[in-house]
Amino acid sequence: MFCIQCEQTIQTPVGKGCSYTQGMCGKTAEVSDLQDVLVYSLQGVSFWADLGRTVNVIDTEVDEWAPKAFFSTLTNVNFDPARVIEFAQQSNAFKQRLEEKVRAAALVTNFEIPVLSPAAQFDLPSDEQAIIELAPQAAVNRGHESEHEDVIGLRLLCLYGLKGAAAYLEHARVLSQTDTEVFGEYHKIMAWLGTDPTDLKALLDMSMKIGLVNYRIMEMLDKGETDTFGHPEPSQVNVKTIKGKAILVSGHDLHDLEKILQQTEGKGINVYTNGEMLPGHSYPELKKYSHLVGNYGSAWQNQQKEFANFPGAIVMTSNCLLNPNVGQYADRLFTRSIVGWPGVAHLEGDDFSAVIDCALAQEGFKHDEIEQMITVGFGRNALMAAAPAVVEQVKEGNISHFFLVGGCDGDKAERSYYTDFTAQAPQDSVILTLACGKFRFNKGEFGDINGIPRLLDVGQCNDAYSAIQLAIALSKEFDCDINELPLTLVLSWFEQKAIVILLTLFALGLKGIYTGPTAPAFLTDNLLAIMQEEFDMRSIGNVEDDLKSILAA
Repeated sequence: MFCIQCEQTIQTPVGKGCSYTQGMCGKTAEVSDLQDVLVYSLQGVSFWADLGRTVNVIDTEVDEWAPKAFFSTLTNVNFDPARVIEFAQQSNAFKQRLEEKVRAAALVTNFEIPVLSPAAQFDLPSDEQAIIELAPQAAVNRGHESEHEDVIGLRLLCLYGLKGAAAYLEHARVLSQTDTEVFGEYHKIMAWLGTDPTDLKALLDMSMKIGLVNYRIMEMLDKGETDTFGHPEPSQVNVKTIKGKAILVSGHDLHDLEKILQQTEGKGINVYTNGEMLPGHSYPELKKYSHLVGNYGSAWQNQQKEFANFPGAIVMTSNCLLNPNVGQYADRLFTRSIVGWPGVAHLEGDDFSAVIDCALAQEGFKHDEIEQMITVGFGRNALMAAAPAVVEQVKEGNISHFFLVGGCDGDKAERSYYTDFTAQAPQDSVILTLACGKFRFNKGEFGDINGIPRLLDVGQCNDAYSAIQLAIALSKEFDCDINELPLTLVLSWFEQKAIVILLTLFALGLKGIYTGPTAPAFLTDNLLAIMQEEFDMRSIGNVEDDLKSILAA
C-alpha cells in the first residue's frame, strides 16, 4: 500500500507515506489498494462524463453518485473492503454505460472520439483478487519512479483537494442541492487528473480552480442547510450528560440527525451530538427537539475512549471513524452512507429503528452531571447581523484584531499550540473558530467586548463560508482589500477537507495564513516554498513569536 493523504501519515528518514500492511488510521493494505483502484476507475468515469457534455450526454445518476464514491475514500471513512469493491464495480458499470451513450451520440453528430486517457481505458475484472492486483497500476503516486517529486506532490494536492470538494458536494446533495455545471467542473478536473498531467504551472493553476469550485459548493451546502433547518442562531449547549437512555450522533450529516430526532421523539431517549455535529444545536429546526440535550465528547481522535464510555447507541454519519474494536463498542455502533467498518451494522435508508432498539437495550446514563454551557451558532446570518456592532467597536478602538483559529484536530502534542494561542491572544481581540480544532479551547472562558463574545463558534469546517462572508463585509465597510483587515487565519491541517478549504482561501486571494502543526507529507520543500511565495503561507512557530509578528504587521 501507499497512502499519504492525511497528517497521520508515517514519515521516516527513508521515506514518506503509510506503506506497510496497515496505515496509521487502521486502514489495511487491502483497503488502501482497493481505494486506489476505485479512484482511478472514477477518473475513467469522469472522462466519459466530461466528454459526454460535448455531445449533450448528461447522466444525472452518475453525476450525483461519483462524488459520493470519491468521498468514501477520504481519511477515516470506509474501512470495509467489500464496500470498496462494490463502489468499484458500480464505477466500472457506470463508465461502460456512459461510454455507450457517448459513442452513440457521437455517431449521430459525427463527433470524433479523442484518444482515451489511461484512466478511461482502465477496466475492472470481476474477480476480487484480480482487482487488487491492479493496485500498482492505479496507485495515486503512479509514475513516481520517473516523474519529479514536485509533479507527484502537486497531483496529490489537486487529487486530495478535489476529494475534499467531493465530500462537500455529497453533503450538499443530501440536502437536495445539486448543480449540473458544478458536476461538470468536477468531472472535467477528475478526468484531467486521470491523464497524469506533468506541467507544474498547469497543476498549480488547477489547484486554484478546485478552490474556486469548492467555494461554489460551500455556498450550495450553506443554502441546503439553511433552507432545510433555518439559519443558525447563537445557542447554548450543555456539554455534560443527563440521566437516561441515549443515542450519540457523530460525523457531519445534519439530515441524519434530524431523522433520528424525529424517530426518537416521545421514546424517552436523549440525543447527543459529537464532534462536527455540535453546530446542529444552533439550527431552529433541530434545536426545537427538547430531547436534543447536549454535546458529548470532543474531537475525533478521542472517540475510542469517549465512545467506549458512552452507555448508548452510536451513529457515525460520515467521516472521522476510528477502529471501534479498540474500545469494544462495535456492537453499539451503526454506520451510514459511505461509512463502513467490517462487522459493524450498516444502515441504508432513513429507518433508525435498529439504533433506537439498541439505545433502549443499553443502561444509559445513571445520573445527571452538573451542566456546563457553551455557545455555538455564529453562522452567516448571525455574523452579518452583528457586523455593524463589530465595525463600531473596531472604529472605537475596542477591537484590535480578529483571529480565525480552527481546522482539523489530531493527536499530536504540538497541537497544544492552538490552545495556547487562543489563551494568549490579546483581550481586545475576537476569535472565530470552526471545525473540530475548536475542541482544543471551546470550553474556556473568553468573556466579551462590550457585549460581543470574544469566541465566536462559526460551525463545521464547511462554515468557513460564513467567516469568508464576514471578512468580505468588513472589507467593504472599511473600503480596503481583504488582506488589509486586522484578520489572521491560524489553521490546523489534517485531512482532505482541510486541504480544499485552504485552496479555497488561496483562490479567493487571502494571504498570510498560518498553518500547522506540520505540512502534509506530499508537499515537498519546493512546493512549500512556492506556496509561501505565491500565497504568503506561513508555518506556525511558537505562540509568543507568532503573535508578536502578527500584531506588529
